[in-house]
This record gives sequence, structure tokens and C-alpha cells, in this order.
Amino acid sequence: MSDVYDIIIIGGGPAGLSAGLYGTRAGCDVLLLEKIGTGGQLMLTDIIDNYPGFYEGITGFELQENLRRHAEKFGLKILNDNVSGFEKNGDEFTVFSSGDTYKCKSLIIASGAKHKELGIKGEKEFAARGVSYCGTCDGPFFKDREVVVIGGGDTALTESIYISKFVKKLTIIHRKDRYRAVSNLVKKIEHIPVIEKKFNSVITEIKGDNKVSSILVKDLITGKTEEMKTDGVFIFIGLMPNSDFIKQPILDDDKFVKTNSKMETSIEGLFACGDIRSDAFRQIVCATSDGATAANFAGEYLNFIKGCQYK
Repeated sequence: MSDVYDIIIIGGGPAGLSAGLYGTRAGCDVLLLEKIGTGGQLMLTDIIDNYPGFYEGITGFELQENLRRHAEKFGLKILNDNVSGFEKNGDEFTVFSSGDTYKCKSLIIASGAKHKELGIKGEKEFAARGVSYCGTCDGPFFKDREVVVIGGGDTALTESIYISKFVKKLTIIHRKDRYRAVSNLVKKIEHIPVIEKKFNSVITEIKGDNKVSSILVKDLITGKTEEMKTDGVFIFIGLMPNSDFIKQPILDDDKFVKTNSKMETSIEGLFACGDIRSDAFRQIVCATSDGATAANFAGEYLNFIKGCQYK
């Protein structure tokens, strides 16, 4: 084990694994720290059919395995440890965790984000079996079926417009009496015939056998609950970044990490990639691209602190 790694990566999703691949392939000594297991949100996805090169689709587990094994082939070291914080002193970063302390010359944050959940019965049980948090990923699987979308913000309406291209009927369920989205999106959905709306309502349970077949919907005005048949439930009520361990002033108001196009933060030698970034397009292919970019410019930074030209 190196006393000081060239690069440490926090997070083992697609962005982190891609950064690990590009970093090790470039000859750097790289350690990846992941608190549970590699894959991130890939492990919540059944079939992925929009990742370039896999035209017949690939499971989330298989893609995670491919990414991990590819990075390990070039020498990436992966340890399971829960990072609790980090600091920079001079040209060196110290990463603190529940199990040890690690040092590196450049640090890449790839800790990702998680979808906010409704916290109702059936949500976890039917994840990837009718419950989805990504319309771009899963909308095409519901061709000519009936689905519901939960939420009323920009993301909910944007995803609804995309999903509506495939489904027979889409009902947007929102707890308020009007949408929170920008007016342009509201106007767009008003002209899509397959989209219906249900305001002042929440779902209290997701039901089914092997997959989703219905939901219980409560009217917040009358208090009445009805069962509604549906083939899928898309939940868009926000994202929560995995940034609790970050104490440095590099976060935006929503606690995502601010970066430039090189994945650099305002702290030299500190990079971020994937869903943890504030302006990320949260797709797998974009996360892997972010990871490659972060590793590339982390390598340039390493050359800089060794006396080579950087900026």
C-alpha cells in the first residue's frame, strides 16, 4: 500500500469506476473508497437499454461488474470504508473514514445522489418492478401502458413529457393544487392528450404481485382513498446529494458540488464527477464521461505539483 496515493476516489458508482479506470490506465496509483459496494444506483436498475454499445440492453448488476472488473484490470484498488470527511494541507489531502485514514495528492468526489423516496408501503418492494425514478431510463419499457407520475416540479413535468411519448395514459399526481414547475412546462403538458392530472392527492400504497398493478390514492380535500390501476409509478420528488461528509465551501444551496467543465472545484486538486455535481445530466453515460474527465485533469494537476505545466 502506498503511504500517499496519487488519487483517491470517494464513491464507486459509474463516475467513480470510470475515474478509477482512466486514472490507473494513465499510470497513477489510485484508491477507490466505497461504503457498501460498487455500482451506486446501477444496482437499483433492472434493464439498461440506453448505454451505448449494449443495443440488446444490460442489467445494472452486469454493467457494474463490467465497469469494476475493467478498472481493476488496470490496477484500481477498491476498499469498503465509509468516508466521514477530508482536509487539505499543502499539496496533500487527508481522507478520514470509519476504518482508517488515507492520504493522496489529488481527490475525486464521486459520491453520487439518491432519489427522495415517498416512504410508503410497496415502494421498496417494487423498485425496478414498476417503480422507477428515471423516465429517460425506463419510459420506453411502458409502451402502450398506463402509468402515474408523482411530483409537480420541473423534473416531474419534464420527465412526464418524455414518458408520454410511449404510454397510453399518464396521470400526474401532485399534493398541491397547482404545479411548482415553470410556466412553459405547464403549458406543454396541457396540450398532450395522454396526460391527465390529479391535484391535492397523494399515494399511500403501491400494490401488486410480481410487479406494480395498482396504487392507493388519497384525496387531501375529502380524505377519501381510492384504488387506481396502473402499470408503473414514476417518482420525481427531488434528489438528495450524498454530501454530508463535505464541510468545505464547495457546495451550492442544494448541497451539490460546484465544478467547472474540467470537473474542478474551487480547491486545487479536488475534483467531483457524476450525480454529486450541481449541473449534472444524471445519466449513466454522462457519469462515466464525468469520471474520465475528472481523472484526466487530476492527472494534469499531478503533473503540475510535480513541477510540470498545468494551467
